[in-house]
Amino acid sequence: MNKDEIMGVLPHRGKMLLIDEVELNNGRAHGKYTVREDEWFLDGHFPGNPVVPGVILCEILAQSSCILLEGEIEKGTTPYFTGITSARFRSPVKPGDTVETECVITKAKPPFYFASGELRVDGKLCLKAEFSFALSKE
Repeated sequence: MNKDEIMGVLPHRGKMLLIDEVELNNGRAHGKYTVREDEWFLDGHFPGNPVVPGVILCEILAQSSCILLEGEIEKGTTPYFTGITSARFRSPVKPGDTVETECVITKAKPPFYFASGELRVDGKLCLKAEFSFALSKE
């Protein structure tokens, strides 16, 4: 999927859409996002040594996993984080890095969904997390 196709599933827009492309394969979502030098979340985090905040990395994983719910997310439905039960940060992500995600839905009790995911740069594990979210109609 390209960005236009991703926007057909996710409600995120503008600077908050943190997936450039995603591929679905055997119940797994494989996403990519290249961190640009001018990202809003790098401003002040940290001067002279910019590092992507952990919460942004978690958001990238969440967006990747929500693509797996392509048939469940209807127009006017918003996926909200309900929890992060485990997040382990292994290596920093910097401007210019292309992050690659692999996510899977581990359990579903609609409207609640549970997922796990890994985020890597050049094959190196940067984040491993388990999290949950709910689909809510506005």
